[in-house]
Amino acid sequence: MRDSELKKIILENIFVVSKKPVLFRDLLEANCLFNEGMLIDPAKLNFKFRYFKTYLVYGIICILIVGTLLTLTHNLFTRLDFHLSIISCIISTALVFIGFDMFKIWARKAISKELIKKAWAIHFPYFPYEKYSTRVEMIYNEATKNEIPRKDLEKYVLERLVAQSETGIK
Repeated sequence: MRDSELKKIILENIFVVSKKPVLFRDLLEANCLFNEGMLIDPAKLNFKFRYFKTYLVYGIICILIVGTLLTLTHNLFTRLDFHLSIISCIISTALVFIGFDMFKIWARKAISKELIKKAWAIHFPYFPYEKYSTRVEMIYNEATKNEIPRKDLEKYVLERLVAQSETGIK
């Protein structure tokens, strides 16, 4: 099984994604936050965690990793001082709990990127995400600075994007 398939299975199992489309303004804000490396409010992209399944999936991952490490190091720790065994148990327990937060952050960023790209294809079908996401971010920041009204935001962003594309601004 490839990494992308495993990632897709994990994300499908630990998140509920609404069938509602992502609003244009929410997409712009989510894109801006994502490009800045910040976590996005799940309500903006219409998803939420399934906490029981998140714990279950993370538990399975931990059992696989910790079980493998335990099998590999068991004979070594039975011969060494038991204090090292206790210390390694404390460290591994801390890593499991810290790892859960890191797992949630990874999953949240992964689903956010996937949902942004999906919404991008709807709102900006002629502008590939990889090429235009930073341009749209700059235009959106300019629009908020200029206090462009919500009803005119989509027109403003698309006009600016088309104008930049025609002039070849990078």
